[in-house]
Amino acid sequence: MKNLENIQVNLASAYHETKRHSDTMFAYNVYPCTIPQDFPFVPMHWQDSMEIIYVKKGTGFVQVDLTTFEAESGDIFLALPGHIHGLRSKNHLRMEYENIIFDPDFLSGGSIDLCSQKFWQPLFCGKISFPVYIGKDHPLHQKIRDCLDTSDDLCSRQPTGYELGVKGNLFLVFSLLFQNASPGEVYEDKRMEKLKSVLSVIETHFDKKLTVETMAGCCGYSASHFMRWFKEMTGTSFAGYLIEFRLARAAGELKNTNDTVLEIAERTGFDNLSNFNRLFKKKFELTPSQFRKQETVLVY
Repeated sequence: MKNLENIQVNLASAYHETKRHSDTMFAYNVYPCTIPQDFPFVPMHWQDSMEIIYVKKGTGFVQVDLTTFEAESGDIFLALPGHIHGLRSKNHLRMEYENIIFDPDFLSGGSIDLCSQKFWQPLFCGKISFPVYIGKDHPLHQKIRDCLDTSDDLCSRQPTGYELGVKGNLFLVFSLLFQNASPGEVYEDKRMEKLKSVLSVIETHFDKKLTVETMAGCCGYSASHFMRWFKEMTGTSFAGYLIEFRLARAAGELKNTNDTVLEIAERTGFDNLSNFNRLFKKKFELTPSQFRKQETVLVY
């Protein structure tokens, strides 16, 4: 196991997603996803791009910042640059959703003008606050949903000038949001920075023995305080989150490699095969061998 000093050196950006999602000439992309079919859960992460999570079918859980929502068809979630977010299934039920991802410069153009000074800069500095959850009862829901649906249709058909239509609809979405914005607080604080550090350690060293004491030391907390703090920040225990993360990695390897169950268990941080099999079956309702051979039964 790497020692505490080596782990602290790696507190950088493993969960800081840096993947470029789209062409720089038209920095807008839509990814249709399904949980748990595509992946068991999406671990908490953050990025420099802007993301809209648009639930199309089913139900599940979406976390943005420190709040976890029970999501259902039609719900819309906003994750601004630097804000932590993640998704997971609810009782093995299926949830289909879109990840709509675009660079901030897609709207601002990277130029310093009235709109940049009045809207984009205050938003990204945390001086303006948007609702992160727009459900069916929200007064903006139908208008924003119409904009997203129209953009989906344009991207699907790609008529001449569709890029202008997509961009125009996105401008309309943010025009509505700014009309209903409120003063915000600077998002980045010491607690969130510590959480990002912990998530980065899990991403980088999930296959090692990560103890509560080690992680508490990375944060400068006592073990008991760290356990309370992690539960408050994420809604789950550190041990529970680490096991879920490891199982998700193991599930991916079962589907994408021909390695033995034992090799995958050891590579994803489980030093006891029987314990791995028990936890895996509890999570997926299938043994690892069954999971590899069959598609998980999913229902709406």
